[in-house]
Amino acid sequence: MKKSFFFAISMLLCCSYSFSQQSSCMTDFDFVVAKVKSDYPGYDVKIRGEKVAELALFEQELRKKIVLYPDSCGLYLDEYCRFFRDHHLKVRRNPGPDREWVQGDTSSYGKNIAVDTNELFSGTAGLKTIEGLWVSGWGELAVVKDQGSRNYLGVSVSMAHWKPGQVMFEFSPEGQSGLNNNSHPQANDTAFNVIEHTTWKGAKTSKTRASLHLNRHILEIHDQMFLVRKTSSARNDIALIRSYSPLYPNGGNIYFTYGILSDSTFFIRANSFDGFKDQLEKTIRGHWNDIVSRPNLVIDIRGNGGGQDDEWQMLFSLIYTTPYFSKGVEWYACEDNIKAYEDDIKNGTLRGGEEGLKWTNALLAEMKKNPGGYVVHPMMGKDEMVKEDTVYKYPRRVGIIINEGNGSSAEQFLLAAKTSNKVTLFGDTHTAGVLDYSNSIPIDLPSGKYYMRYPMTRSRRLPDNPIDNIGISPDVIIPYPPNYQLFDKLDVWVEFVKDWLEAGEK
Repeated sequence: MKKSFFFAISMLLCCSYSFSQQSSCMTDFDFVVAKVKSDYPGYDVKIRGEKVAELALFEQELRKKIVLYPDSCGLYLDEYCRFFRDHHLKVRRNPGPDREWVQGDTSSYGKNIAVDTNELFSGTAGLKTIEGLWVSGWGELAVVKDQGSRNYLGVSVSMAHWKPGQVMFEFSPEGQSGLNNNSHPQANDTAFNVIEHTTWKGAKTSKTRASLHLNRHILEIHDQMFLVRKTSSARNDIALIRSYSPLYPNGGNIYFTYGILSDSTFFIRANSFDGFKDQLEKTIRGHWNDIVSRPNLVIDIRGNGGGQDDEWQMLFSLIYTTPYFSKGVEWYACEDNIKAYEDDIKNGTLRGGEEGLKWTNALLAEMKKNPGGYVVHPMMGKDEMVKEDTVYKYPRRVGIIINEGNGSSAEQFLLAAKTSNKVTLFGDTHTAGVLDYSNSIPIDLPSGKYYMRYPMTRSRRLPDNPIDNIGISPDVIIPYPPNYQLFDKLDVWVEFVKDWLEAGEK
C-alpha cells in the first residue's frame, strides 16, 4: 500500500514538473513569435505570399513538439528563428544579454588532477593504449588512468582556454576484448565513450565518442579535435599534426594561411573577419613586396562568416580600382528598440562614454520623430563615397574564392570587391545571404533560461538589391567537389583559380 502511495506521489511530481517545463517553454515561444513579428525589420519582406501559410504551419508543428518534448525547448525556439534564414536572428541559452559565463577553477569533473608529465611520458613510451601525452594545435593533453575504474581521464597540460590539471574528458572503453590482471582494458582497445567536461559554471557536460587511428598514433575526439601521440621528435609530431586529415572533423576546419604560389601569384586565406585584423594586416605588411610585385592575387574566404568591416579594409585597398557609393543602414524605430536605448541610458550600460551617449541621444531623437518607421542616424549620414588614395599596378588580376559559409561582413567585403575591375569571384554556389539586417541586440526571454538576438537595422540597399536568402554568386564555377576540411593546406580549388588567373597572362 505504501509503495503504491509513494509511486503515485512520484508520478504526480514528475507530471507536474513536465507540465511546468512545457508551460515555461510555451511562454518563451509565444514571446519569440510576438517579438519577431513586431520588431524584426525583415518580417514584412520575408513573410509574404505563400510564406505566410508556411510559417503558420511551421509554428503549429513547433508547438506540438514543445508539448511532447519540453526539455528540448531551446532547440525549438531557435528553429523558429532559423526559418527566417538570418544569422543575426537567433535564440541561445542564457546567461543573458549583458552577462558572461563564469569560469571555475575546476571543471565539471569536480577536482583537478596533478600530472607528472615526464613520468607519464617515460612510463607510456612504446604503449599502444590511450594513456600517455597527446599534442595538437590547441596544446598538450595528458591521458591518465582513473584510479579505481576502467576509465581514463583527459587532463589539460597546456590546452588553450584550460588551466593545467583541469579534467577535460572522461574516456570509457566501448568494447572489452579482455581484461588484464588489474582489471584494466587490454592494449588493443581503440573506441571510447566520452564525457566532455566544462569549466563554465552552470553549463552541462556533453557526450561524444573517441577512437585511436593510424596504428594508435592519432586520438580523434569525434567532431571536436584530433591529437597526436607525443614522441621524442617534436618535428615529427608537428608534421603529423599538419598533414593528418581527421575521419571525424569538427565542421569546417579552415585556417588562416598565406604564401607565394608561383612567380606571378600570391595567396591569402582570410577565414574570418572577427578578431583577426592584426594577423591579416601583419601578413600584408610583412609580405607587401611579394604581393605588389606579382600580377595575380588569390584571396580565399571560404568559411568566413563575417565579423567587423574594418578588418578587411587593408585587404580591400590592395584590390581597389574605382570609387563607389556604400549604402548605410536604417534603424527600425519600433517601441521596443526605443525603450532598449532608453534603458541603456537609464541603467548606465551604454558603451563609448560621452561619445556613446551623444550618439545614442541623436539616434533616439530621430526615432521619436518617426515611431514605427525607419530612420537614418544623423551622425552617420545616408550614403558614403568610398575612395582610396592609390590604385596599385599589381596585383592586376584578383581571384576571390567563396562558398555558402560566407555571410555578414564577409558579404560586405564581396560587395566592395565587386566594384573593382580586377576582381573575379570563384566558387560552386552562392554565399549565405545574411547581410540585409544587422546591428543585433540581446533580450532575455520570460523564463530567463534563454535569450534571443534580433537585428535593429536594415540596409539601405533594400528593396532594390537584397542579399538575404539570395547571396552573392560566383563569376566562375569551380568544377571540383567542395572541400570543408582545409585546415592550413591548399587544395585543387586554389590551384584552379591560380591557373585561371595565370592563363590570363597569355
